[in-house]
Parts: sequence; C-alpha cells; structure tokens
Amino acid sequence: MRRLHGILIALAATGIAYESTSYCAPGTVLANVSSAGSVSPASPMLEPRSGHTATLLQDGKVLIAGGMRRNQDFYSSAELYDPATGRFQATGAMTVARVGHAAVLLRSGKVLVVGGWVGRGCTDSAELYDPATGKFTPLSQMTGKRGRPSATLLGSGDVLITGGVDHDTPGGIASAEIFRAASSKFKPVGPMHSARISQTATVLNDGRVLIAGGRGDTVTASAELYDPATKRFIVTGSMLTARYKHSAGLLPDGRVLIVGGSDDRDWQGKMNSAEIYDPRTGQFSGTSPLNDSRFKLPEEAVQLASGQMLVAGGSQKVEVFDPASGKFLIAAGRMMDARHFMTETKLKDGSVLLAGGYPNSDQGTTKTWIYHP
Repeated sequence: MRRLHGILIALAATGIAYESTSYCAPGTVLANVSSAGSVSPASPMLEPRSGHTATLLQDGKVLIAGGMRRNQDFYSSAELYDPATGRFQATGAMTVARVGHAAVLLRSGKVLVVGGWVGRGCTDSAELYDPATGKFTPLSQMTGKRGRPSATLLGSGDVLITGGVDHDTPGGIASAEIFRAASSKFKPVGPMHSARISQTATVLNDGRVLIAGGRGDTVTASAELYDPATKRFIVTGSMLTARYKHSAGLLPDGRVLIVGGSDDRDWQGKMNSAEIYDPRTGQFSGTSPLNDSRFKLPEEAVQLASGQMLVAGGSQKVEVFDPASGKFLIAAGRMMDARHFMTETKLKDGSVLLAGGYPNSDQGTTKTWIYHP
C-alpha cells in the first residue's frame, strides 16, 4: 500500500487526474468499479477555445471551428482532430472570426456554419467548409442576425435554424429559417411561439424537432414542435422547470432527456435536475437528478452505443444517464476544471472527444479529453 500511496501522491503533484480507490491487498490488481466508462486526457488543440463548434466529418475527423480565447478575442481559425493519430492539425480559416455560432454536417459532407457573435454584435453571415479542399466559402446571408442559435439537420437534408439573439434585442428572438441544401439559400419559416436563446433542438424519430426552454425576456419552461411536413411550430407540454444553457438528447426509445441548465440567476441558478419528454403524450416527467449542478452545456448530449447518454461540461465530473435504471452514473477520471461551453463529439469508434471550454473565468483552454465507454 505504501507503493500505491506514493504513486497517487506523484500523480497529484503532476496535476494528473485520478480516481481514488479503496485499499487493496498486496498483489491484487486495481480496477475502477465505475460502470459508466472513463475519461482520460488527450492531445491539446492548437488554440485555446470556448464557444467553438465541433463537427464529425464523414472521414471520421472532427472539425473544430472558431470560438474565443477570452471575451472579445475571437477566432476565425479552424483545426482538425484525427482519431488515427490522436492529434490536431490546422485547416483553412473561416471568413469571419466568430463565437457562439452553430455548425451542421450536411449530406454532401460539407459543414454549414451560421451566425454567432463577431466583435460586439451578432451576425447573419454563413459559410460552408469543404473537407476536400480544407477551405471555407461564404454563403448568402441568413434572414436575420443570430447569436447562439440552434441548427438542426432535418430528414430532407435541409437545416432548421431557430432563435438566438440579435444585437438589437436583449433577450432571445422567435424567428426561424430553413437552409435549403439544394440551393444554398435561406428561407424564413415560423416564427416560433416563444422567443428563445440557448434552447435545445432535438430531432424526434418521426422527423419533428422538439424545441425546449431557452430565454426570451426571462428563462422559459415552454416547449414546441417543428413539423417539417407543415413547416409550422406547434405548442407541446411545458417542462417541469424553466431552464436554458441546458443539454438534451434522444434516448433509444424515442423519448428526449433534458438535463441541467440555469434559471434567470445564471451562475447562481445552476441546476442538477433532469426530466424526460415523451412524444406519445407530449408531456415531460421527472427523473433522477444529476450528481452535479451544471450549465453552459453542449446543446446535444451524446447517445452512446449502449443507449446510455453522456453528459459533460459545467463540472469536472462526466456523467452517464442509464435509461434502464433512470439514474446518472459518474465516469471514472475527471477533467481538471469545470469546463463551460466545451464540445462533445462522438467518434466512429464509439469514444467521445471532449474539447475546450472555460472554467470560472473567460479563459479558454487547449485541453481535450477522451471519454471511453
């Protein structure tokens, strides 16, 4: 045990995260008892980033685009993570330095990037990244300026873009639009029934999109559905708790898990509560809470091959929701800081890249982690 104790002290001195274990008799092999996988450090990005986007490309690489080093220090640069080498390499820069934008992989294999903040205002600019050339190309403008909108790939291959904030409006906006992939043009749709920023948008098994929470003048519990067949938004049951800057993910049975977020108090209103939306009834119901309160999360939680749901960001701990038990399990290992506005991207081998974010300051990090199921 003395040798083990010395190893743990040495790890702590170097800043390497480890999971504490109970006493083991000499000669036994230490095993982590967590059934929720594990988190380990990975190679750093080329630039410290938060509020960036991370998009899995068709070849298995991950496009990391934009974000900020700190407040008002935004990036146009982009980089690629290659799971084969475990390293990042530079790729072409965006045409605009932006943070709080949205990015979506199109069926063509190109990546659509829209909105965000540029300087001190929001933008209506959009661009396409082509992995074949490694370059971004500007597109025609969106129908409105949007900071932190939701962008969701529809079954048709088009993209639904909802909400966000513009520089003339202190709260969120209710407008929405469609990016037509065939023409690369934006067309207005909607509007939504409620103004929203930092909402979630989850595609259901029937092709409709659940829009939940966000902030207009105040943080809301309301939810609505976008129906691509009618091109309209319809009101559905409200969440049990008003929240924004939360995360949502589709469960294997077609229900939607909603986790964390904050109320109008922001940092002082962080939540550990969770709830589940059932499309069959149009209602939300409560489930077990997270182990940690957390907000400023990736909009989309990652569904693992096991059907469990990964929740990362806003805490040093990484948690996994187990639909079978309805409980959140803590993964072994942890990130060194409570990272806000980081990204989580499921790789083709089933592991998840966790990248960037910032702690309780505005300083982004180059650090990344890999979650292993």
